[in-house]
Amino acid sequence: MARRSVLFSPGDQPDLMRKAPTTGADVVIFDLEDAVAPGEKARAREAVNGVLHDIDPECEVCVRVNPAGIAADDDLAAVLAGSPRLDGVVLPKTQAAADVETLARLLAEHDADLPVLALVESARGVLDAEAIAAADPTDAVLFGAEDFAADVGATRTAEGTEVLYARQRVVTAASAAGVDAIDTLWTDFEDTDGLRADTERAVEMGYDGKMAIHPRQVAVINETFTPDPERVEWAERVLAAGERAATEGRGVFEVDGEMIDAPLIAQAERVIERAEAADQR
Repeated sequence: MARRSVLFSPGDQPDLMRKAPTTGADVVIFDLEDAVAPGEKARAREAVNGVLHDIDPECEVCVRVNPAGIAADDDLAAVLAGSPRLDGVVLPKTQAAADVETLARLLAEHDADLPVLALVESARGVLDAEAIAAADPTDAVLFGAEDFAADVGATRTAEGTEVLYARQRVVTAASAAGVDAIDTLWTDFEDTDGLRADTERAVEMGYDGKMAIHPRQVAVINETFTPDPERVEWAERVLAAGERAATEGRGVFEVDGEMIDAPLIAQAERVIERAEAADQR
């Protein structure tokens, strides 16, 4: 299952929510947290439930609830009424593994067995990213740079050096736990070049996907996370040569004039996984 592009859609705007699954995004998240004003929460919950009953999308559909507690329980009660299709729940402001466990208990109380996508966006959350990623209900870890920067008092820059440590820590924690890592937003949805460059950095760092706040960002993110055909062909040659080398008892071998060992084999396997997830093979 690919999670290259993760598109947020406001939970109080039914028309936008119905259009979101048609944008090509791998994951669509109906947002009941930051995108909805406090006084509109009840109406948004009903709207999300209605849309979930109306649509039958091919992409993964999740709901971002409010932070674990009474508000999250109210979100789940309304959204899950009538048992609509829902693929996962995004937990904002995740600061500890206990937050994930709390949301999982709430889901169980509503007879819902759904994975949790934990959004890490604070100093405490980043420092506890390893435990958050390793929690049983966690299926992915998302990094929220904007809230993180605000929490630590950093000034956001296009280069992102002020959030580099946190960005690396989150992807490392997710990789260690064997769950997906989803990179932070590029907030200027009109800046396609900036989005592409930032997405390329996310790919280089090992992220599996990137969050989006506007449909026009989806194609750029998907394209950047999809290996180009030449890269896929290289990976196929490496893996084929690796199989031959293994039968001959060799741990190091040559492909295209390059010496290949275990780390490059792992890279090739990842390229193939991404290509398959994007239906490229």
